[in-house]
Amino acid sequence: MPHSEPVPAALRAALASDDWFAACPAALQDVLLQLGRMHPLAHGQSLFSRGGQADGLCCVTAGGLHIGALDAEGQPAELAYLEPYQWFGEIALIDGLPRTHDAVAEGGTRVLVVPRDPLVDWLDRHPAQWRELARLACRKLRVAFAVLEELAMLPLEERLQRRLRLLAQGYGSREAPRRRIRLGQEVLARMMGVSRQSVNKALKTLETRGVLRLYYGEIELLD
Repeated sequence: MPHSEPVPAALRAALASDDWFAACPAALQDVLLQLGRMHPLAHGQSLFSRGGQADGLCCVTAGGLHIGALDAEGQPAELAYLEPYQWFGEIALIDGLPRTHDAVAEGGTRVLVVPRDPLVDWLDRHPAQWRELARLACRKLRVAFAVLEELAMLPLEERLQRRLRLLAQGYGSREAPRRRIRLGQEVLARMMGVSRQSVNKALKTLETRGVLRLYYGEIELLD
C-alpha cells in the first residue's frame, strides 16, 4: 500500500456526490472520514493486487483506477474503470478474503482508504450499519447481473452502448450521468472482451446512428 496523507476537511461535500455515501447515516460518514487516509498514486502504480490482503474500504477522489486482472495468456482483462467519487473494496471488507482483482492508477490518482480492522470494530459495535455495506455490495451485484445478461443476449453494439451508459453513471453511483467519457478504445476492448478493431467498428456504427460522437481519447454520449 502506498504512503498515506490526512483526509482534507472539504472532502465530505464532494463524496456526497456519490449516491451511496450521500444516503449513509451521518455517523457512518463521520467514521469513514475519521478513519480514512489519503493515498496518492503515480500513473501505473498499484493500489493493491489480486490475492492481496483485504486492507480496507476505498474511494477514488482524483484520477482513475483500472480494476482487472491478467487472463490465461498474461494479457490484461478490464473489469471496471473507477473515477471520483466511486467506492469499492466492500467485498473483501465483508468476507475478509483476499482481493479479487488488481487496482492500477490511470494518471495521477488519489484514493481514500479506510482501514479494515478499525472500521470492522466500529461496525460490530453498531451492527445496524452493516446494512449500508450490504447496500453498496448489492449495487455492484445488480450491475454484474445486468452485464451477464447483456453478454448472453445482445450484439456488441448494444452491449457497448449499455457499458458506456454504466460508465457515465459511475456504475450507478451518479444521479446525473456524465455526457463525456475519457477512456481509450484499447481499455474498452479489454472491458468488453473483444479486439480493439471490433470496438472501433462498433463505436463508428453507434456514431452513425447518432448515439455518440467520437473524439481523440474521449466519447460524448448523445442519446
